[in-house]
Amino acid sequence: MNAIDLNSDVGESYGAYTIGNDDKIMPYISSANIACGFHAGDAHVMKETVSRALEHSVAIGAHPGLPDIGGFGRRRIDISPQEGYELVVYQIGALWAIAKAQGGKLHHVKPHGALYNMAAADEALAEALANAVYDVDPNLVFYGLAGSALIAAGKKVGLKTASEVFADRTYQADGSLTSRRVPNALITDPKEASAQVLRMIQEGKVRTQQGTDVEIDAQTVCIHGDGAHAVAFAEELKGELERHGIAVKAGNS
Repeated sequence: MNAIDLNSDVGESYGAYTIGNDDKIMPYISSANIACGFHAGDAHVMKETVSRALEHSVAIGAHPGLPDIGGFGRRRIDISPQEGYELVVYQIGALWAIAKAQGGKLHHVKPHGALYNMAAADEALAEALANAVYDVDPNLVFYGLAGSALIAAGKKVGLKTASEVFADRTYQADGSLTSRRVPNALITDPKEASAQVLRMIQEGKVRTQQGTDVEIDAQTVCIHGDGAHAVAFAEELKGELERHGIAVKAGNS
């Protein structure tokens, strides 16, 4: 592989609260997943984040989440597939309008937090989210956890998909991400993160917390914009990719 997408969850500030390192991380990424107001973000922040993405020629993506600002969208809420469909259509529509008003257009959709994790394991919910994306615009790229129900659902409905891996997260033997509630869920050393990403890209494998290797399809790499080491991660990772002849560009564009 001679190219990879670097994406980051951004636009997660709202009201009087500033979250993340959007200004500093934008120059290093190729895709921006912009919060749509349910788990974070608001109309002003969405507008400003779209403007930054356009300035840096970064692909604009909707990052719909559960209606849970207090829990940052990371708490599970029992929703039906129909409710998931409606939540995603609503949030894509909000960002679509804000992007269009500035002369931009949407490139992709990536669910956020608990919604992402729930749909990664729930076929019915995954298909509802994929259908929501398709019904709004079948040309959008559907980002989802590599090897999960999200990717299968996207392909089933006819969407282009981007299998996502994580620079700063550890993995379990079943290919899932280690829960943030347990120790060693996060990788805090940028060099360790870069080594993990390079192996996923070059070998298609990742070492799990159980000490085994699992196969993984890396098409887009997430760097969490709200992480304490986000900018250092992004700088180290992009530099290491370029040293190995791997260009950074938006996924499946």
